[in-house]
Amino acid sequence: MSIRTERVAELVQREVARILQRDYADQLQPMVTITNARVTGDLSTAYLYASVMGDTSAKREATFKQLKTLTPEIREKLATRIRHQLRTMPEIQFFLDESLQKAKKMENLFDRIREERERRESRTEPVDAPPADDESDA
Repeated sequence: MSIRTERVAELVQREVARILQRDYADQLQPMVTITNARVTGDLSTAYLYASVMGDTSAKREATFKQLKTLTPEIREKLATRIRHQLRTMPEIQFFLDESLQKAKKMENLFDRIREERERRESRTEPVDAPPADDESDA
């Protein structure tokens, strides 16, 4: 990416995050966070990655679906905020970022592996084994 597209991506990410926080916090429950943004080279499309906090996958999916339906409104509000910095307003596309859920799943797997290793090690250690006698050949 060029410096210009990186700056536009950062601007769009920051402003969309503010819009979601200020204007749609009550509609988008649980919390939605914009984790990353990419903009095409011609600045015509902005790809926004949204992380949705929630207890269940169904709840996260429902919130993300609601976010997608709000896209035209969000784009309109974004256009009023950054109209002096861009000639044309990029189209906005949201993608669900599940990296937090994947990281949590991996952490749980590592915990299970650690517990299994500890259980195996405690079973294989001999209880009161006699000391090894090195002078048996003398």
